[in-house]
Parts: sequence; C-alpha cells; structure tokens
Amino acid sequence: MARIQKSPNLIQTVAHLEFPGGPIPLDSAFYIDRSPAEARACAEISKPGSLIRIKAPRKMGKSSLMLRIIKAAVDRGYRTVTVDFQQADEAVFANVDKFLRWLCVNVARQLKLEPNLNEFWDEDMGSKVSCSLYFENYLLEQIDSPLFLVLNEVNRVFERANIAQEFLPLLRFWYEQARQSETWEKLRIAVIHSTEIYIALSLNQSPFNVGLPIKLSEFSAEQVQELARRHGLNWNDSYPVEQLMQMVGGHPYLVHLALYHLAILQQNRLSVGENESGEELGRAELEQLLKAAPTQSGIYSDYLRNQSIAIQQKPELAWAFQQVLDVKNSLHLEPLMAYQLDSMGLVKLEGNNCSLSCELYRLYFQEQNLCEDGFSAVGFEELQQENERLLALVNVDELTQIGNRRHFDSCLRAQWKHNARDESPISLILCDIDYFKIYNDTYGHQAGDSCLRSVAQAIRRSLQRPADVAARYGGEEFAIVLPQTDATGALVIAEQIRAKVKALSIIFDPENVDCLPNSVVTISLGIASVVPGPENDAATLVLAADEALYDSKRHGRDRITMSTLLNFRFAAVN
Repeated sequence: MARIQKSPNLIQTVAHLEFPGGPIPLDSAFYIDRSPAEARACAEISKPGSLIRIKAPRKMGKSSLMLRIIKAAVDRGYRTVTVDFQQADEAVFANVDKFLRWLCVNVARQLKLEPNLNEFWDEDMGSKVSCSLYFENYLLEQIDSPLFLVLNEVNRVFERANIAQEFLPLLRFWYEQARQSETWEKLRIAVIHSTEIYIALSLNQSPFNVGLPIKLSEFSAEQVQELARRHGLNWNDSYPVEQLMQMVGGHPYLVHLALYHLAILQQNRLSVGENESGEELGRAELEQLLKAAPTQSGIYSDYLRNQSIAIQQKPELAWAFQQVLDVKNSLHLEPLMAYQLDSMGLVKLEGNNCSLSCELYRLYFQEQNLCEDGFSAVGFEELQQENERLLALVNVDELTQIGNRRHFDSCLRAQWKHNARDESPISLILCDIDYFKIYNDTYGHQAGDSCLRSVAQAIRRSLQRPADVAARYGGEEFAIVLPQTDATGALVIAEQIRAKVKALSIIFDPENVDCLPNSVVTISLGIASVVPGPENDAATLVLAADEALYDSKRHGRDRITMSTLLNFRFAAVN
C-alpha cells in the first residue's frame, strides 16, 4: 500500500470542519489521497485516446476523485466536459436517436459551440454513425487541445437495455478509433458507474474490458487514523480506529461523518474549559456515538432511513436484502438484485456471492420490517411477478413490447449454435421504417412512439412459429430471426411484414417535404440466409442482412432485397 501522505492542517475550531456529503473540495484538508488509483488515473489521461473506468458504490468518493482527475486534465491544458446521466430527463431515454442527440448537444454547449446538429445527422446513416461523425468532424475539429469527457452515473444507462446495447459499443468504437486516427486521439474518456454492468455485450463490443479499470476500495485502518488526526482527534493507539471500523468498515462517508461529529464534541468540550483526560473522554464519546449509531437518534439516522425507503420501494429488493441479513456469512443472490444492493453500498460482492457490508446495517435493518407480515403467501407471488417484470425489463423493449437488442443477440447466438448442429438454415430480416426521422420531426415524438408500437405489432403478427423472434434492433430498426428457414421462406414473411405495415395506413404526408414516394408509413427490408458452418458466423449474417437493407433504402424504399452473398435456398423438388 502507498504511504499515506500526512496533511499539516489540523482543525483548530468547529468553523474549520466540513460536513461530509458532496464532493470534497480540491483545497480540503479532509481529502484522503486514493493512491495508487488516483495517480494511475491522472497519468492515464495523458495518453492519446485513453479510457478510464471508475466503479464504486454510492458515497465511496467517486466524485471527489473525479474532481482531482479533472484538475489534472485542466492543468495539462485539456478541455473538459462532464455529462451526468442523472440530470437527463426520462424522455431522453426514449430511443437511441434522442439519447445520442442529447449527448451531442450537451457536449457542444459545454464546449461553448453552436450545436449545428442537423448538419451532421443523417437518417440513412443512422444515429450512431451520425454521432461519431459529429464528434470527429465537428467537436474534435473545433478544439486544438485534447478533450477529457467524463460520463458520470453510467449505471443509469445500464437500466435501459435498448440504449446501453447501442451506446456502450459506441464508446468502445471511439476508443479503438484513437489507435488509427489523430483526431480521435484527442478524446480521453472517463466512465463512472456504481454497479457492475449487467447488459449482455460481446467481448469486442464492450468498453468494460479495455482501458484502465479503477475500483475504489474502502479506507484502510491507516487512512482512518490519518483522517482522525486531520479532525484534531487524539487517537494515539489503534483501539478507536478498530472500534469505528468494526461498526462501519472503511466506508469513506460513514467514517467521515463519525469523525466530524466526534470533532465537534471535542471542540465543544474544550470550549467550556474541560481539562480532563481528552483521550479517555474521546473514547467515551466514541462508544456513545457507536451505541446510538443504528438507532433513530444516531448520526446515521437520515442516511439509514433513506436506504430503508429505497429498499422498501422495491419488494423484490427488500426480500433479497432480508436474505442477506438472515445469514452470518455470504450467499448467492440473483445477479440483478446483488448488483442493485452493491450499488447502494449495502453488500459486498465476493465472486458469485454477496455479504453484508458492515455491522451498522445488520443492527439497523434487523429492527426494520423490510418484508410485511404474510409476505410468504401473497408476497411471494408478488415477488415472482416482480422477477418476471425484471426479466422483461432485461429482454423486452419497453416501448414496443417486443424483444430488445439484448434478447435478439441472445436468441441469435443460441439459434446459430442449434442450427449449426442440425446443419439447417437460419434467416435474418432487418427492416427500417422509411423516413422515420422526418415523420418524428413532423408529427412529434408521441406520434413517433405510436408509429413504432404499431409497426412492431404488425411484425409480430406476421410471424407464424413460436421459434421465430422479432426484436427492436435500435431506433426505428427491427430484426427478425427465422430458424430453419431458407431464403424463399424468409421472402414470404418479409413480404407479409411489408404489406401489413403499409396496410396500417399511418398517414405520412408532410407539407414541407416534397417527393416522398408514399403518403403512408412504409418499411424497407433486407434478408440474409445461410446454413451455419465453420466458414461463417452470426456477425456475417447480420452484416449481410444490413447491406441488403441498405440496398432497399438506396433503390427507393418500401421494398425487399435479398443478400447477394448469403441467400441459401433448399433445392427444388421435382
């Protein structure tokens, strides 16, 4: 462990104390250097195209650390932009296009640039390509120095699978572009999140297996001792530190709050002229503080109450946490539950198991009625329903109520393996609502959402077999996986989809746009079909279908195009 740097600043009066809560100011005597992580992060951002990933539960010091890293960037002459996803309205997460446009405008405004977004946004190229071109050809070109982009509370993106499965691979793409582009070398990214990522991404798409990972740990006993010294507390042996850490562990916020109150008690005692043994009185005050800590009159009452409210708002989370409280050691929880409890700082993850973070939580929550009486009957049924809802959140697109991108990726992988064993064909249809951006801009987002829902249900009604899978691929794009279906069969289904969408007769006749080929909403489709084998893979199938879709759009839309590369057909039987 790196040696703790001792601060010469000791607290002289109560006025010099800082109540813990938000990020610790840069000039504060109460900031404990998080080296070696801090030093490594500050060094990493000097590398062209670098990416750092900071993970820690809430109130562990992520924001305070980030202030220091941002200062290091400013000292190097970098431009800095912080995007906090907690500030984003719920409407921002409606679809990938809206999300990426919000991101771009946010960055442009902080760089004091006019957004000029429409000059770079192209419906035919899609939101992700448009966003990348906007960064490369506008934002990064307009500045002469590197840009340090801080993405805070990325865990909020994790909660929206349809956004996460598009945005996170985009970050990985930007990182890889810096290896071959001087323009992209200017971009240095920090990704800050409170929990493990639980969105399914392939290894070559995820930004969470590249760059510098930083996992903030709790304070060590030496760090707690040093922070106590900076508060003017006379802890000459390890006993007070051991007592405090036995209750709250090394959690930075909980430790800091205790030391703050102990320092006030000491100052109050000195102000009335008490000259008794400071060390003995200090120990007595610590014992009283720790005795009251898990109660409603203790210093942690507001913090614990907020944690309790947050847990009880989600019955399935309360039930999971109750299981942790009921065991002495660790136990296995369903990953989504474990990650949520970890992000709140209530548990520690140990491989596939989790355990209680500190004794304070056990003493407080064992007196709470987290699960209502009678939960075992009605409550368990509600828990099952809630688990089904959570599973739907992971696999179902919230807007259209068909599969989301995660579900599509999972089904395609599984079906590819199955068809490879059977040596049977698999077909993929990719389809895109024609001129959807114009439709959205003309009629508004509510009409756009309604259009997406109607098209999704038309696609679903076109599928005949339980094994066929329809999913929202991203934005206005949909994907259909057809196992044991050759190109001929896929063409039949694609034509049914095209016809059903057109038959919806969704009016699309904007006055300010000329030369649209139809007065109703239509859809373009691309098909690829192949027998899985060692010479191809699922990614090739997706690419072939995407190229076919592009051909449909290029040649007039409202049409179907079969891939020229992957178009397997069963031999005709005479």
